[in-house]
Amino acid sequence: MKVQRITLREIRMPLITPFETSFGRVTDRRMLLVEADTDGIAGWGECVAGEGPFYAPETVETAWHILRDFIWPLLKGRDFESAAEVWPTLETIRGHNMAKGAVEAALWDAEAKQKGIPLWKLLGGVRQEIACGVSIGIKETLEELVATVERELAAGYQRIKIKIKPGNDVTPVERLRLQFPRIRLMVDANSAYRLDDWPHLKRLEAYYLMMIEQPLGWDDIFSHVELQRRLDTPICLDECIHTEEHARAAIELGACRIINMKLGRVGGYTPAKRIHDLCLSKQIPVWCGGMLESGIGRAHNIALSTLENFTLPGDVTASRRYWLEDVIDPEVAVTPQGTIRAPDSPGIGYAPRIDRIEAISARKEILV
Repeated sequence: MKVQRITLREIRMPLITPFETSFGRVTDRRMLLVEADTDGIAGWGECVAGEGPFYAPETVETAWHILRDFIWPLLKGRDFESAAEVWPTLETIRGHNMAKGAVEAALWDAEAKQKGIPLWKLLGGVRQEIACGVSIGIKETLEELVATVERELAAGYQRIKIKIKPGNDVTPVERLRLQFPRIRLMVDANSAYRLDDWPHLKRLEAYYLMMIEQPLGWDDIFSHVELQRRLDTPICLDECIHTEEHARAAIELGACRIINMKLGRVGGYTPAKRIHDLCLSKQIPVWCGGMLESGIGRAHNIALSTLENFTLPGDVTASRRYWLEDVIDPEVAVTPQGTIRAPDSPGIGYAPRIDRIEAISARKEILV
């Protein structure tokens, strides 16, 4: 696998519905796509960095800079036996996992295409059909929230996650539990609370949630240890887990009972598989989180979710939940039973629509 060329493209896509979390509201997505040419075969990845440094320190601008000025010089002309060998080279750059994860995923896609097999099989996936849940942003009214949940349940989704923040937490959860007493329900705070808020967070336990995701600081494993001691509801960590070492510390210290896995947050498939295997050995379930990806990133999330320990429904949903028109063919679709079937085609299994991608590209740079 000789890395001959990398093409960076920034595309811009408006969301069908604005998506609000505790750290802001998104109406349009700027996304960085990476196309890696290896021996004439193109692999595709997506950098999930946001428009601003609010979920994580990385942004589209920082990722572009790191990919062009640091990652590309390390990969240019290199000949790898497999994509699994790429991570040790990228590991010499500290941080910037979303930039690393985009190109690393592209090279896994390229390898799978070279071998003529689906990416999920190359990764060692054990299930071709994955269970799907949805992530619902903060709504202006309870009526809008209830209507949204009704629509997603009717579409077949197996788990409902709602975003919460101080002042918008117990009341929406109470309303949903009264309206939908049997659904699998969880909340995601995106680091909006402090440890001193634990009595308030404990009020959520009256509504038998699957988990509370990332309630405290984005880099604060220690405080989550104390919070988990005070809660019966499992804590799921997301923003805190960037490396296998973070996952090991969180598990052994008792900071969480579940981990959300995001390919970009941990830097690609190689570190993701290590974290997955660690969690499997410790009986800590994992599930795949979403970052409002285009179809490229969504296809990679599908492949990741086929691994053995992805036992909970993830945030991998249909393209049409977010985009009037996606950048892949076919678009990602969900069955009436709330599942997605991983493709049989080589690589990610979805063909990038080059015409569509070029039409919505705000900038493009070819690195040779």
